[in-house]
Amino acid sequence: MEKGRQFVSAVLAGMMIGMGGTVYLAQTNSVVGSFLFAVGLFTVVVFQLHLFTGKIGYLPFQNLTYLTELLITWIGNLVGTFLTATMVRNSRIYEGMAERVEQIAAVKLNDDFLSIFLLAIFCGMLMFIAVDCFKTQKGSTLQFIGVFVPVMVFILSGFEHVIANMFYFSLSASWSGHCFASVLVMTLGNSIGGMLIPLYLKYFKLR
Repeated sequence: MEKGRQFVSAVLAGMMIGMGGTVYLAQTNSVVGSFLFAVGLFTVVVFQLHLFTGKIGYLPFQNLTYLTELLITWIGNLVGTFLTATMVRNSRIYEGMAERVEQIAAVKLNDDFLSIFLLAIFCGMLMFIAVDCFKTQKGSTLQFIGVFVPVMVFILSGFEHVIANMFYFSLSASWSGHCFASVLVMTLGNSIGGMLIPLYLKYFKLR
């Protein structure tokens, strides 16, 4: 039952990141788009949904059973982003964003794996900062600013977020063997980046 709940939570989280990606694609101003994209992560942290890039950073503080939860989360996020992409592709709004999402997907898939990996590390760090800020800064304005600013930074910088890219690849119908390999590289990069600060905190017993 608990694993089923985790999967449903992960699907919902993936759908919300897909919604964030949708509103981003609908904007002509990238700064506005990056701010609105953060509604996805904001929903995830408010309702404590299972998002891989929001959970991977806490692996150093967990036991090995947490790996199963992470796997369920990753798969659920993939399903959720695919569902949102399928719904958008079959709606009237898709035509206005089709060319843009195809260009975004092409840029990512034409990049080499080392570049993808490095850019994903940066995004992983920012995602941990955003999620942990919401968890630890209760009652502070920083609790909400800390969610939106890191998301804006990773989008405007061009860093790689594996769950967001699952949505873009699904929406642009770009899935292939090479695409899946790129997603795995992004997953690894996000994972390493997400654990850098937690490993520092744990090693020096700051948490």
